[in-house]
Amino acid sequence: MAFLSKILNLSAILMVGFIYFARGDGSAGFTQSKAVYYPNSIQQGTQYGSCEYGAFGATLNGGDVSAASRLYRNGVGCGACYQVLCTNNKYCSTNGVKIVITDSGASDSTDFILSQHAFAGMGQTPDAGLAILALGYVGIQYRRVPCNYPNKNISFYIDKSSNFPYYLAFQIWYHSGDKDITAVQLCETISLTCKLLERSHGATWAVGSPPSGPLSIRMLLSGDNDNDDNDDTWLVSANNIPQNWTAGAIYDSGMQVQI
Repeated sequence: MAFLSKILNLSAILMVGFIYFARGDGSAGFTQSKAVYYPNSIQQGTQYGSCEYGAFGATLNGGDVSAASRLYRNGVGCGACYQVLCTNNKYCSTNGVKIVITDSGASDSTDFILSQHAFAGMGQTPDAGLAILALGYVGIQYRRVPCNYPNKNISFYIDKSSNFPYYLAFQIWYHSGDKDITAVQLCETISLTCKLLERSHGATWAVGSPPSGPLSIRMLLSGDNDNDDNDDTWLVSANNIPQNWTAGAIYDSGMQVQI
């Protein structure tokens, strides 16, 4: 009986280990943390986030978006995608939810403040999702994953604060993959005059006295960890921003990151 008891105990330990592996513990590249949700976001995200995506941020990724604290990284983290799984075996699915960072914020030592839509999306079923919402504060595991926008090219949104031809500010939308845009150059395509832009705030890049003429945008893609330090890549838009660009317009880059 003692031998049988040891076998049963070993089986239980192996089963627990399997469950934790299936849910993605640290050994599988996941990080342990906590998450909460913000109100009034059961259908959409928020258009008031620090990334300043506006209405685009409210509907991005079907409303599965989040504010982040340290992962916001002064705006570098805007648009990054993460797989987030809650750890309550009774209610939480093994796949969790894929979210996009659109805001900066922290609450009670959490890494994510999810939209209600994303928070409930971690559940095994709609009813389980409601039960998770009722908890309000849950343990999670998360990891960086590639963003994917089928049938979408990278697009450039000209911020409404822009003032042709004196000041140009824009955001880069629908950026696929799991690398950050860490630098941007704006180049006039005839004279090849280029300017290195500054991240003005959130996801917005800006320059005073921008080059004239049709404009090409070059983006530096960089990994967010030490393993990717030597894997920086410059990406050049296939389509130009027209010479007479206008505030509020959206221009298709004609290309996308291959993942």
